[in-house]
Amino acid sequence: MSTHIGAKAGQIAETVLFPGDPLRAKFIAETFLDDVVQYNSVRNMFGYTGTYKGKPISVQGSGMGIPSLSIYATELIKDFGVKSIIRVGTCGGMRADVKVGDVILGQGSTTDSNVTATTFGTGIYYAPISDFELLDRAYHTAQDLNVPVQVGNIFAADRFYNDEIDMEKLADYGCVATEMESAGLFLIGAKYHVKTLSILTVSDNIVTGASASAKEREQSFTDMMKVSLETGIK
Repeated sequence: MSTHIGAKAGQIAETVLFPGDPLRAKFIAETFLDDVVQYNSVRNMFGYTGTYKGKPISVQGSGMGIPSLSIYATELIKDFGVKSIIRVGTCGGMRADVKVGDVILGQGSTTDSNVTATTFGTGIYYAPISDFELLDRAYHTAQDLNVPVQVGNIFAADRFYNDEIDMEKLADYGCVATEMESAGLFLIGAKYHVKTLSILTVSDNIVTGASASAKEREQSFTDMMKVSLETGIK
């Protein structure tokens, strides 16, 4: 048991899927996993362990934003020995050709958060990136499943409402989507030498205004979930 995760030793698998929404964690566990055990309900940040195609895997909610995600990622690694964390989340498309429902693999993550500055100090602009082995595995898994994916840079925003940010310039520099977590996850992965990746579904597009409903965000993005599960057990 850790401060925020009520699991006992051995209850969490070495690979964890990491949705921000705890209800998405519940949906993934109940829909795709066998022999499911719920190991966490502290603060209603649900966590489950089960098997997928006979292999153990866990699903843990992370909450919204880098501060919340950092708590759960750190405790999963330090207190429960987790070796791989795959974020299974939603994002906003930053270009008109990024459609609602598209699956995005986060190669790296730009951020306006101070998380990197406070880690390395003035003058160091650290570039958080995903684990290449996981990225490569997810890309080829998606091909095998006939799931189209885009690979690119994710802008992890500190604020959801941030009109001051020049999204057009970020998109012009290669950012394909925005969310609030990936930079923190990749930084923690680097710090503790564990594998991290973000597999995201586009839930809305900030250019076109297209968007999915709350229920669709919670339950319907199954392509992303299947790619994440298959990547996690290989």
